[in-house]
Amino acid sequence: MSSTICAISTAKGGAIGIIRISGPKAIDAVDKIFEGRQSLKDTKPFTVHFGNIVETTSDKEKKMIDEVLVTVFHAPHSYTGEDSVEISCHGSSFILDKAISLLMENGCEMAKPGEYTQRAFLNGKMDLSQAEAVADLIASQNEAMHRIAMNQMRGAFSKRLSELRHELLEMTSLLELELDFSEEDVQFADREKLINIATEIEDEISHLVDSFATGNAIKNGIPVAIIGAPNVGKSTLLNQLLHDDRAIVSDIQGTTRDIIEDTITINGHLFRFIDTAGIRHTSDTIEQMGIERSLKAAEKAQIIILMTEPGIPFPKIVIREDQHIIEVINKSEEFQALTGQGLDWLERELLNCIPSNSNDDILVTNLRHKQALSHALEAIQRAKQSLEYQMSGDIISEDLRQCLSHLAEIVGEISTDEVLGNIFSKFCVGK
Repeated sequence: MSSTICAISTAKGGAIGIIRISGPKAIDAVDKIFEGRQSLKDTKPFTVHFGNIVETTSDKEKKMIDEVLVTVFHAPHSYTGEDSVEISCHGSSFILDKAISLLMENGCEMAKPGEYTQRAFLNGKMDLSQAEAVADLIASQNEAMHRIAMNQMRGAFSKRLSELRHELLEMTSLLELELDFSEEDVQFADREKLINIATEIEDEISHLVDSFATGNAIKNGIPVAIIGAPNVGKSTLLNQLLHDDRAIVSDIQGTTRDIIEDTITINGHLFRFIDTAGIRHTSDTIEQMGIERSLKAAEKAQIIILMTEPGIPFPKIVIREDQHIIEVINKSEEFQALTGQGLDWLERELLNCIPSNSNDDILVTNLRHKQALSHALEAIQRAKQSLEYQMSGDIISEDLRQCLSHLAEIVGEISTDEVLGNIFSKFCVGK
């Protein structure tokens, strides 16, 4: 039998605080410190009850700690799938800590980071990819990331994987049925049809793998490097975009010697701006190091704002095919970084650079998922090649099973305690 855990689920300092209790003795533990109209054991599930949290002193007197609302959930219809109680009290640190102390005196243990969601996973309330989406939802800083995390938490990604696995299972079943009747030389599976199915699965998995670049950029911020010669207004532009004096602005050339990085949300999308050292020929060793870092930042950026001013050519840099370039001529009639003129145009251009599949319901944002999908892609490609070369069914089936196994890793059907511990340790306590 699992233990009964408790934890504060809200940040301290707010007007309201919530304590979560989950486990076989959750209702009994709260009953011992709660005084309402009736015992919580006698209440119906999904009901809210007003009363007091009380401490019984050594001389059997009862000392009121706070007036609270208590919500009761019965297993399996709760977040964790266990009997659960939530106490809503005032957000005082003293009240919250006192209530936790009283619960621990009555048989509860402090929850570990992510333990509530881990129990939800172990009790079949969600699969592992949905559990990871809970952490992403909590950490979401913009509308796009919130939408992706919400879709994944509600099972859109899991459903897509389930469909793929169903097709793989059908292929494997037909091939293994042939093996059972190998002596009769019976072929249950049309090879051309199997090749077509394998191609469809390959395309779908490949699409999911490729979506990681966009998903990761949305999750962590689309990297934008501001590149240009010294004194063309790069630091001024960064300050205008951030609405803050984040970068030092000076008429002296070479004042930006290290990259300066910050983020801003534009129309629900997170951009990570990088202000870089001005690119020019210089004998200053420190400035040259800054210029080298600028060129490296440009290599990694998804969007490059190439900036200059009238009479000064754009800097020459190596550009990848998948990078977006926005050319900005500062101190011109159309654009003035110092006054903010033209910023609306620049923000529209930045939004136009967002990959078209960023509005897809399913984008892979988790490196663990991407790695598992990459292994699954390799396995289905091997299976497809074996089908094309008319290899024996047992060889093809093994690659299909490998593909299934890697997809199962994502939803947690195949996992180790080490993997689970690593995933849930990154959650906050109380979730």
